[in-house]
Amino acid sequence: MIGLLRLALAAVAAALLSQFPAFSDHYVQRLGGQVDALTLVAQDFDASAARADMTRDEALADLSGSAFRDGHRADMLRAFGRLDRAQADLAMLRLAGPLERMVLPHRLRDADTLRATWTDFRPALPLTSSGLIAAGIGFALGWMLAALLGRLAGRTRRRDERLGWR
Repeated sequence: MIGLLRLALAAVAAALLSQFPAFSDHYVQRLGGQVDALTLVAQDFDASAARADMTRDEALADLSGSAFRDGHRADMLRAFGRLDRAQADLAMLRLAGPLERMVLPHRLRDADTLRATWTDFRPALPLTSSGLIAAGIGFALGWMLAALLGRLAGRTRRRDERLGWR
């Protein structure tokens, strides 16, 4: 029975992890689109600032004095910050292969992009070598997790028997 549970947990972990390479590819594509869109926003803002003989920082400083201007300034600062983070993450994720991305989950941090990717992602058979390797890693991790849980349950049961609780 325990062997069957261990096999089931390992199979579930394999199925889940096998999807990560394709999911991360989709995320990278969407993140690239976000970087493109945010770059256009930044370029438009910088062009407007240049036409007024201002730098970006000067133009941002000039955006104050009313609720609208303060709000617009906060929006632009947020957009520039998101662009900087997205560019850094995209560069790192593009350098990494699908399997290397498994150790970079902290680079999948753009919540809007992650949510949109998850919403549109449809699991499929992992027919790529990356998907199959990820499935193997997931199977091994699931197997080890099941073994660990089994050992913990066994220790608890033996302790309870020793203390006369069962």
